[in-house]
Amino acid sequence: MRPRYLIVDGHSAIFGWPELARLHARRSSVARDTLVKKLRHYQDYTGVRVVVVFDGTGSTATDVSEPHGVQIFYSRAGQPADAIIERLAAKYGDKFDLVVATSDWLEQETASACGANCISIDNLRALLEETLPG
Repeated sequence: MRPRYLIVDGHSAIFGWPELARLHARRSSVARDTLVKKLRHYQDYTGVRVVVVFDGTGSTATDVSEPHGVQIFYSRAGQPADAIIERLAAKYGDKFDLVVATSDWLEQETASACGANCISIDNLRALLEETLPG
């Protein structure tokens, strides 16, 4: 059985879920942390490895992760998170059972062409709600 991964377009989720969008309007870091916490619970409960990608502002792309935690990527300034997601799908789509969660239709098409399955951010929300206890 191939390892399973979920790659999430972080800002697509934040702006697609009203409660996260409200948090983002007040403080973007709180919205990101809240999303990552939900994804970490999903990863812990299901065993599916989770990668979340955010648009960044630095001069280089960065990778932040803890052992056994959600892997977090920030794109460099001027590079959309989509580029990192598409690169990950191209590199790992045929090696892993890969699901990409985004509401960006073009990104879904590109990831699908690389062998990934795709779900919308609304479907990701439903997946998290049905999977996570209480």
